[in-house]
Amino acid sequence: MTQAPRRKRDSAATKDALLQAASALFAERGFNATTVRDVAARAGVNQALLFRYFGSKQELFAAVLSHDSTRLLEAQPPEELPLRILGNLLSADQLSGPEHPIAAMLRSYSDERAAHVLREELGARYAARLAELTDAPDAELRADLVLAWLFGIGMVRSVLGKSPLADADPDAVARHVARGISVLLERTDLPDER
Repeated sequence: MTQAPRRKRDSAATKDALLQAASALFAERGFNATTVRDVAARAGVNQALLFRYFGSKQELFAAVLSHDSTRLLEAQPPEELPLRILGNLLSADQLSGPEHPIAAMLRSYSDERAAHVLREELGARYAARLAELTDAPDAELRADLVLAWLFGIGMVRSVLGKSPLADADPDAVARHVARGISVLLERTDLPDER
């Protein structure tokens, strides 16, 4: 009796399958309702591999954010990035309340490795890209201010649900914010004035 050839292990493919499954489940169910068992099942791998590659659910979430942000950062020119980030935060299909991605990011910050990914990889990459939009000597500070403002808008609108921001027309919010961002980052594309 001959044995069937063993399938070659492909750690990159396994990690990618886990990231894709986690991204879909976090978007569908939110952070709390997504279990590592469900992520592994959707990816078609053993749950132990998730812990081997990512360490924790929080670190997996941070890796998903990092992976998704890489696509966002590479998808368009830097001058479109601030409004693209804002558009994602204002999107009608974003979850609100405790399952909003920003709330999930805050929860994942309790995991030291996830916090490192969020702070060093995600935050630093966005800030570096935004800093390209100004020739000012304090470009890094300006980029951090824009990130903080965008993050705060997401918190107040989607996580806290505070009116009038929570109920405001996304296009109106984008127009106001774009004008403010253009003061700090002069090479930012502005939406059409209406």
